[in-house]
Amino acid sequence: MDRKLKDYLKQIIIPTYRNYDKGHDEAHVLKVIANSMEIAEDYNVNREMVYVIAAFHDLGMPFGRKNHHLSSAILAYYDHVLNEYFTPEQLLIIKEAIEDHRASNTTEPRSLYGKIIAEADRDLDVDTILYRTWQYGLTHDPQLDEKEQYTRCYNHLVEKYGEGGYLKLYLETEKNKAGLDALRSLLKDPAALKDRFETVVKQNKK
Repeated sequence: MDRKLKDYLKQIIIPTYRNYDKGHDEAHVLKVIANSMEIAEDYNVNREMVYVIAAFHDLGMPFGRKNHHLSSAILAYYDHVLNEYFTPEQLLIIKEAIEDHRASNTTEPRSLYGKIIAEADRDLDVDTILYRTWQYGLTHDPQLDEKEQYTRCYNHLVEKYGEGGYLKLYLETEKNKAGLDALRSLLKDPAALKDRFETVVKQNKK
């Protein structure tokens, strides 16, 4: 990757995530970048575009979670530095890939780049998902007590990750398939799920 472009992303763009909630913070974007680059190794794609898409994919969170995929795409498309490095056609692919990454989207990503970022953003590690779901509840529904927080988390997990849930895997990497299978198995055992959830919460309260 071009040194100037990489420095811009690492020094200006990625540190912005430090101000975001713990489900979309710097650790998250770095993980999505790493996932994206790993997945990209199996495909004939522009690595710089993959890296940029991952770096910008949640940048628009301050403008609202509901449409963050759209605001993030706009920030990338009109970014003055990216416009120095990529053609209009490449910028459009970057923009559309970011728009298409959100798990709740009902349509398939329009390009392979969109499928890569969608797959990379899933990060289907059971404990990570439980932690992010819990953190989201604390941030957005702080009035709920512990029992209500758990109920909210459980309902969200079933709606998103359960059999027939809205989350889709378009490239079906072995890592994500295994993670989703593990989470679905846990959802079928409410007692084990609650124990795992409480363990994750306890560990992260330290």
